[in-house]
Amino acid sequence: MHIDARTLDNGSLIEGDLCIIGTGAAGLSIALEWVAAGRKVILLEAGGFDPEARMQALYRGASLDRPYYPLQAARLHYFGGTTGHWAGYCSPFDPIDFVKRDWVPHSGWPITRADLDVYYARANKLLELGPYEMYNPSNWEGLDPEVRRLPLDGKVFYPKMWQFSPPTRMGTIYRDQIVKSDNVHLYTYAKVVEVVPNRDLNAIEGLRVKTIDGKEHQARARQYVVACGSIHSARLLLASNSRAPNGVGNQNDNVGRFFQEHFEIMTAQLTFEKPPAAKIYTISTIGDIRARAEMALSGDVQTKHRILNGTASFRPGVITGSEQSRFATFSADAVANVEARRKAERERGKAKAGGAAQAKAAPDGPSLSYVAATRQEQTPNPESRIVLDAEKDELGMPLANLRWKFTKLDKRSIRIFYELLGQELGRAGLGRVQVMDWLLDGNDESWPSILAAGWHHMGTLRMAENPKEGVVDANCKVHGLSNLFVAGDPVFSTSGAPNPTLTVVAVALRLSDHLKNKVLV
Repeated sequence: MHIDARTLDNGSLIEGDLCIIGTGAAGLSIALEWVAAGRKVILLEAGGFDPEARMQALYRGASLDRPYYPLQAARLHYFGGTTGHWAGYCSPFDPIDFVKRDWVPHSGWPITRADLDVYYARANKLLELGPYEMYNPSNWEGLDPEVRRLPLDGKVFYPKMWQFSPPTRMGTIYRDQIVKSDNVHLYTYAKVVEVVPNRDLNAIEGLRVKTIDGKEHQARARQYVVACGSIHSARLLLASNSRAPNGVGNQNDNVGRFFQEHFEIMTAQLTFEKPPAAKIYTISTIGDIRARAEMALSGDVQTKHRILNGTASFRPGVITGSEQSRFATFSADAVANVEARRKAERERGKAKAGGAAQAKAAPDGPSLSYVAATRQEQTPNPESRIVLDAEKDELGMPLANLRWKFTKLDKRSIRIFYELLGQELGRAGLGRVQVMDWLLDGNDESWPSILAAGWHHMGTLRMAENPKEGVVDANCKVHGLSNLFVAGDPVFSTSGAPNPTLTVVAVALRLSDHLKNKVLV
């Protein structure tokens, strides 16, 4: 069922059993699980069914410390959310991503990779991917004799597989299921501007909802799920301060902290003695499945060298020296830029490199030269955070600004990765690695102008069993509040190396099961 909140009488009350705030990958994944589930579900979307400049302007904000994409272009403010322009790259996080690593401050999830495996498999179907077992490179190699890994020590490096969604535009693919549902009530143009706790600050009493044309409504439910992404979920809780002066769920000053992104940057030139068997590292299609590997370090080697998790992608070509960061290539006009961004990413082959730079293509035929680009997790850092601005948007909410902060471990990990890759290529007699100048000096902590990132926002309402270390518990419930949950990338304790959407959906499905089986029974 669909209701345009602008058509309601001013001051209307919206009620249900479960209220989900946001219709991106996390919010829609949960809502779809509740279609015909016998409970009244309220699904609140701030925008409509198409991108609009006025709605995108509500996402304005600044990066205060270093260059970043325009924040109003980084997330889409309409039904389906940022799945309206995601590129479809999917791979599960690794087991090491979930464990406490004594060399990675603030690492460790209160759940394990095994806890998510069944949900990863379900997420694959929702995102129109192939079988979950196809993330095993051996299974992919078994389908095509030309797909084989480089002959490196498998205890050091291995091919980590990505599958490629069409990509699924969830707001298009699943719109009819939501709109035609009898029990899921979708309200568009229903922007939540405050989460209101009770006076004891131990439960949520209701929500303040505004429309872009000036109306204000209330929403009430037994249970609430915030699913607005890492920047705007944190923004909403911080701005909900009429009764909780520091913001809802922020009794330990963790809301908005630990913002994490993926470093994506051109890193090295690989030169081989003879054309390598590299098909596994290029996008291949078998049947309906599209996949590709990136070079990854084993968890044991990460532990030995005390570094972060990261991968390298390869493409034929040579570095020309005309590198340019993607931060400079996107305007703040997010609405006009949606299709332009999709076209640019297709042309750039983002899956091949996360290319933060330009590279000269190799000539036709087998290549000896490959450009390597890095995708790496960021150290969880409490100083990397979302903060509120004094300026407010059209609906009276403070704008969100980004303070994106790095640590020594971030750059050191990239350097060691390529040192090890060079050693392995040399040991196997395959070739050599020449890193770019910005990695040569081990004492240089600066970052080059070509640095870019994956548009992957994670960690601002992180998962931790101890309330002093995070915002939500293992079931994504906000510490100290009996009926408020968070879905999606804000709850990530660490950011792993893969693109986050598959894990966003898996964690959301796990939360949905918890609500069905333990909460709204």
